[in-house]
Amino acid sequence: MRVLDDLVRRAERWKALDRVARPLADGVGRAVRPTVVRNVLSGAVIGHPLHPLLTDVTIGAWTMAGVLDLVGGRPAAPAADLLVRTGIAAAVPTAVTGWHDWSGTQGADRRLGLVHAAANSTALVLYTASLAARAGGHRDGGRILGLAGFGAVTAGGYLGGHLSYIRGVGVNRTAWRRGPSRWTDVLAETDLPDGGHRTVAAGKVTVLLVRQGRRVDALDSVCSHMGGPLDQGTIADGCVTCPWHGSTFRLADGSVVRGPATARQPAYETRVQDGRIEIRARP
Repeated sequence: MRVLDDLVRRAERWKALDRVARPLADGVGRAVRPTVVRNVLSGAVIGHPLHPLLTDVTIGAWTMAGVLDLVGGRPAAPAADLLVRTGIAAAVPTAVTGWHDWSGTQGADRRLGLVHAAANSTALVLYTASLAARAGGHRDGGRILGLAGFGAVTAGGYLGGHLSYIRGVGVNRTAWRRGPSRWTDVLAETDLPDGGHRTVAAGKVTVLLVRQGRRVDALDSVCSHMGGPLDQGTIADGCVTCPWHGSTFRLADGSVVRGPATARQPAYETRVQDGRIEIRARP
């Protein structure tokens, strides 16, 4: 709908939000800096972003509570209350993982993410008030507060979907990057000294080559997290760290050592033939 699109675009351009978003993002970034915290909140430990999984629990619980409130009648009241409590409990880790993911955004994504968080926080407040009203015997008031909360979480969900599916926040930036499946000549062996690294073209992609002794490792040069220039990152201890958000990948196989990245980096097989370095995509 054009009206919704216009409202979203206005939020993306509302630079006054930066005064709140910038220091808040910096604070969240400092709080989630430890590797263990990063890997848990990003979902690196399971190889999949954690925030989207948790949103399904929260939204699903509150949606079914709304259905029972509307058509379930008095017999369904205990189940509706349980679903409201479940949604509230799930909303806390959902929010924490969401703040983590948001802290790495910039510009329009950061502004819209702040509005997204405000809508969901409003929903949490309304549902908490709804649960208190239900516990106090004010069921009609609790139902009204719950439905208001559902409206807020629906708005938040719409914005979250826009961030993911329209803006591309949180998607694997290497998902459509495919290097050659056959051995492909990319560089003279003499052009890659021991301890050195180079970025080379391989078919339609660019690849980071790193040499350690006789071993040559090859990873896609675009970070899977937010598309950062991995070839400009820090190389140490058999890993490369993206300069944008600190995602760290093992050179040997592209596996994630430290988030916020959750998708492994595409890695390539390498060999030296007649003084030339060749690579091909791993099967």
